[in-house]
Amino acid sequence: MLIRTTTPMNRFTRQHFRKRPAFWRRMIEHSSTADGMAVKAILFDLDNTLIETSRAGEVALKKTSEFLKTTLGLDDSTVCTICDKFKQKLFHESFDCSAGQTIDDVRAHHWEESIKETVGNCSMPSLPAQCYNMWKSSRLELLTLSPQVCNLLKQLRSSYKLLLLTNGVAQTQREKVATAGCEEFFDAIVIAGEHKEQKPFPSIFRLCFSILEVEAQDCVMVGDSLDTDIQGGLNAGVRATVWINSAGGAASDGSVKPDYTITTVLELPDILAQLQ
Repeated sequence: MLIRTTTPMNRFTRQHFRKRPAFWRRMIEHSSTADGMAVKAILFDLDNTLIETSRAGEVALKKTSEFLKTTLGLDDSTVCTICDKFKQKLFHESFDCSAGQTIDDVRAHHWEESIKETVGNCSMPSLPAQCYNMWKSSRLELLTLSPQVCNLLKQLRSSYKLLLLTNGVAQTQREKVATAGCEEFFDAIVIAGEHKEQKPFPSIFRLCFSILEVEAQDCVMVGDSLDTDIQGGLNAGVRATVWINSAGGAASDGSVKPDYTITTVLELPDILAQLQ
């Protein structure tokens, strides 16, 4: 079943938080049913599901571009080219921790290559590291859980086991988790980059089920990526998959089909109510 919700967020907030005592009492009653079909646990993705990673990255890139413009005296077009090259290198990044480098080393090198490919040799050897540190710190500053998301997680945890399952380089994801203060809202946090396989492989999901002491059919997977979150949930046999489609556009032809689609994680209680 595919559900596309178009309800504005302020309307959702009025319906589900101003009146939440009765709503959540009903949710708790439903979740405790003994029919064997009740949802017991929810697995959440992190990036662009609970925190706005893409937006934070764009803001950080803009701040870094202003620094580059001032430091090197470059025009907007040249700076834009450097930043676009960095984004592409980041997107196609392949990191192997056994190679003796840290993710910080790799990403500083992305900046170095992007500058050299655009303007030739860099006259300031420290500039790539400065660019990376500015981009990284500026991005981390914005990676916070909103008050609405915090309230949602607190309420959900009164009825369900919650687990955060995030792909990515372990150091980077641990920094995001710490900066956002995620620990207090979850029963467990699994950084897939610390394990042999990441989403969408079933093994990482089986680890999560084992940690929570639940079965696959007891769980709902919530995330923004069709390729990793939704495909992974389907591969693992979870009760339902919920796609966060914040852009609102249709999935491309041939994409995996989620069980439910919402535009923000704040709409999740509506789906949970239907599943009960």
